[in-house]
Amino acid sequence: MRITRPSTGDIIAGISVALLALPQGLAYAELAGVPAQYGLYAAALPCLLAAFFASSPYLQTGPVAVTALLTFGALQGIAEPQSVEYIELAALLALFVGVIRLGFGILRLGKLANLLTDALILGFTSGAAILIVFSQLPKALGVETSNGGVIKNGLNALTHPSQWHGIAILFSIGTILLMFGGRRLHRLFPGVLISVVAGILISWAISYSGSVVGELDGGFISIDFSFTWSSTSQLIIPAFVIAIVGFAEPAAIARTFAVEGKTSWNSDKEMISQGVANIASAISQAFPVGGSFGRSSLNHFAGATSTWSGAITGAFVLVALPFTFLLEHLPSSILGATVI
Repeated sequence: MRITRPSTGDIIAGISVALLALPQGLAYAELAGVPAQYGLYAAALPCLLAAFFASSPYLQTGPVAVTALLTFGALQGIAEPQSVEYIELAALLALFVGVIRLGFGILRLGKLANLLTDALILGFTSGAAILIVFSQLPKALGVETSNGGVIKNGLNALTHPSQWHGIAILFSIGTILLMFGGRRLHRLFPGVLISVVAGILISWAISYSGSVVGELDGGFISIDFSFTWSSTSQLIIPAFVIAIVGFAEPAAIARTFAVEGKTSWNSDKEMISQGVANIASAISQAFPVGGSFGRSSLNHFAGATSTWSGAITGAFVLVALPFTFLLEHLPSSILGATVI
């Protein structure tokens, strides 16, 4: 990060992105298989510290759908999702991803991302999108799930309308309408924020009977440097996959905005920043993180001019952590619709 003061645009953009990162963090944590509150941890220190090493002024780091899905795929066969063991393994996986990316960046191997062709990334992200949608369909429809697998659970939810929760579906439809309809009014229309606030108020007022986020531990992040090293052999290969494949997204974000703005970006610096972010996520007891297209775009459109905006986003989420209990009544269907 350049030693300069943050601009007004950086402050506005940083706070705007933070307000989006809070509900997205909850949603992506559940997609990764860990309790929702860990998504908030993944959106705080990782974003704050990555900003000091990034080359792109617009790249926003934190929990993202594809990396969360890769994390779930790597860990579901080793431990039970949501369990203490699973949470510990997710943190260890983030540490390995961080060390690998940091090493690649120091050795100037950031250009490895160029080996992932557009066709390969398109195929991968399309497949990931299908899995992500199916994983969130039960939430969006208000259907209870079993341990039948992502696709099976999604199909069961879709083909059993008798199990659908009417109010949950209304929450989902309202969220999608606000997200996409709001953009027609203004590109910075806070559709997700309005959906979250309205959903919490309505849920509380009507004593909503559907699934909600539930209890969230308040307080600040508890830094932990102890890891479950006994599972190292099972996580090394998945860590390399996530480190390389998952880096394609932040690399594409930085490259896209650099071409648009006719500026330069440094793949090695971005690799280092993403390595630092994942190490920060690991000691925050969270899970692997990456660069977010949606939050980076909002950061750009909201007027960010430097990497200070990312630091402000992370700092805002960090300060907001003691107040996360306000999100406990948030309907899960809103989170599902946001991810979809």
